[in-house]
Amino acid sequence: MSPGKQVMIFLDTDKHASPFDILLLADLFPEAQSIHYCNVDPDDVQKLVQDAIFPRGPEGCKNTKLFIGGSDVEKADKIVEVALKSMFSPFELATIIDPRGAHTTGSAAVAKTLQLLLKNNLGDFKGKNVTVLAATGPVGQITSSIYQSEGANVTVTSRKQERATDLAENLNRESSNKVTGVQAATPEEVGKTIADAEIVMAAGSAGVQLLSLDIMKNYGKKCKVVADVNAVPPVGVENLDSQGDGVEVVQGVYGVGALAIGALKNKVEAKLLTKAMESPKGVFDYKTGYQLAKDYVYKKLGKQ
Repeated sequence: MSPGKQVMIFLDTDKHASPFDILLLADLFPEAQSIHYCNVDPDDVQKLVQDAIFPRGPEGCKNTKLFIGGSDVEKADKIVEVALKSMFSPFELATIIDPRGAHTTGSAAVAKTLQLLLKNNLGDFKGKNVTVLAATGPVGQITSSIYQSEGANVTVTSRKQERATDLAENLNRESSNKVTGVQAATPEEVGKTIADAEIVMAAGSAGVQLLSLDIMKNYGKKCKVVADVNAVPPVGVENLDSQGDGVEVVQGVYGVGALAIGALKNKVEAKLLTKAMESPKGVFDYKTGYQLAKDYVYKKLGKQ
């Protein structure tokens, strides 16, 4: 059987699949076809995946791709688990994982903080103290995992100690580089969590300020780099413009805002889509996304 044209199948947890991802695919691969399934539950997935792999045969599978997305990250994670279990050699599909854009946003956010470190001759993440504020959200979990994998000493925070502890335990199951979970419900508690941090990542929800200028000045004496993924006023870090890229938030502390992170996120997703479309199989998640983002940073700085 002929392998046929390239097809991307979107499995989305929401009522409507995100136009963002679909339109990006259309611009990158105008000849490719997209198929969208919305309100997808994990129970739907085995049939959908196996009905996708068998009609085209092993060669056709090489031109059939999955994109798993949606706002319900927990449900999307279960969809990923079922989808991957539903495939077997030689019936395997290249699969992109990016619910709520968390994988590509998290990859870009961490890479942008690396860019600021390297640009200011501060080294890489290994041995650095990193605090991720509001770490239990989708982007916070991804950024925390990447920092941990890069050898940083990571503190994850939540407004509730139990949630911070649960996240730390989940991250520590597969790594010898241990993460610490700390409650940060008040400005003073936030201050204590950043007191030893050289890098602070504000990964909170839209329109929620996590770090005030006063707290930064009073507690962030060791901080060198701060990042914020929230572009909706009030931004997550006071005095950090959402378009800021390497701006001084306070003296000696360089910041990157949400829109600057978003610009790299878009590049990462475009490269992730391209990589998946050009690959016969494989999983393309934040690990792939971060490597792509890091490659971009090194190239930008002329270090490759």
